[in-house]
Amino acid sequence: MWQNLIETLDKLGEVYGSLVKLGERKRSALVAIDMKGLSNILDEEQLLTAKIQKLEKKRLELLRDLSKSNKTLTESTKAKDFYRLAPSLAVEKKLIQLHDRLSKNVDQALKLRDNNKILTQCALDAVQGQLNKLSGAAVEPTYSGKGSDIVTHEKKFDFKA
Repeated sequence: MWQNLIETLDKLGEVYGSLVKLGERKRSALVAIDMKGLSNILDEEQLLTAKIQKLEKKRLELLRDLSKSNKTLTESTKAKDFYRLAPSLAVEKKLIQLHDRLSKNVDQALKLRDNNKILTQCALDAVQGQLNKLSGAAVEPTYSGKGSDIVTHEKKFDFKA
């Protein structure tokens, strides 16, 4: 069972590593406003997140099964303390190494996600600004009594012509 945990942590580390690379590609696509490329990246991202969910479920099951034999373990037990219960020092070291790699990849993926979220919002704001220009909408510098923007429309096109 410990070997299964090693394999699962290894696969999780790989998938999160792939997610990091994908996040970097996503940032490039957002900056270049490459919508076709972004669409492909989002499809790949969906596949990777499905793999992560499946592997996380398996990891939790393995941890639950391994912890049944030791009643001193609780949900608050740190992973590295749990790994010290491994049957050999080699297995313990491998688990800690894989855990550290996984943590690093997860942190990088989260950082990229947050940065890409900001880029996405900026791109959407730019698109909204362009659409407002085309439609003749203008947002006044004051707010309505309800705290929302005051938007006025000016007819720029005569569609009946």
